[in-house]
Amino acid sequence: MSTSRDLSTLGIAITGGARGIGLATATRLARAGARVVIGDRDVEVAARATADLDVEVLPLDVADPASWRSFAESAGRVDVLVNNAGIMPVGPVVEEPDEVTRAILDVNLLGVITGTKTIAPGMVRRGRGHIVNVASGVGRVAVPNGATYAASKFGVVGFTEATRGELAPYGVDVSMVLPTVVQTELAAGVSQARFVKPVTADDVAAAIEAVILSPRPETWVPRWTQGMVRSTQLLPRRVQEAISRLFHADAILTGADAAARADYEQRIRP
Repeated sequence: MSTSRDLSTLGIAITGGARGIGLATATRLARAGARVVIGDRDVEVAARATADLDVEVLPLDVADPASWRSFAESAGRVDVLVNNAGIMPVGPVVEEPDEVTRAILDVNLLGVITGTKTIAPGMVRRGRGHIVNVASGVGRVAVPNGATYAASKFGVVGFTEATRGELAPYGVDVSMVLPTVVQTELAAGVSQARFVKPVTADDVAAAIEAVILSPRPETWVPRWTQGMVRSTQLLPRRVQEAISRLFHADAILTGADAAARADYEQRIRP
């Protein structure tokens, strides 16, 4: 595919577009002239949030293959798929109910896999396309109290790396975007790592737009954290852990404010 694209020529599907990063991305891309289709379980919320935009909203449960097939039939040509939908219940893994574990993996990992399996064949037939998977910094560096979430995002990272190699010969790009803590409902009550500037949903949306315009395999938000993580991972484990304590990265989820997260946790837990 070309490394310089015109958004107005692209049909872009975004999962989890009713809120947060997905909504910010849909807003940015629609205003840039792209044909945007949002897939979300909360159709009414998404419709209200995008009422002033030229955006199509379709029902989609990313954990359900049948829902994906129905979405694909209604969405029209998808040139770019942004796998953004995700949930983040936090807490000790030994206290995590089985149904919550399954929900995290179903949405965060299987949703990406199923979406790719559903949408990528059309891209392969056309000889062009782009899949952008929204992972997370914890998909490279795990933190306590988010074990299953980290496992799901590590899975997205591995899946992205593998499918990039599989789909490249057919002209299909596969990219991943790894934000640090983002100021959205998903991160309510979660502290920011020390020395890391707060990241907004629009910061991530801007990174996604840049990746669509000029595909690259891996983009961190903020970008400088990628180099820091890569450098740190070359060091002995005890030094890595000392750096984690310095940045308070080891406490961003263990210190989460339960009261501030109560509404979100109630909404996304089965």
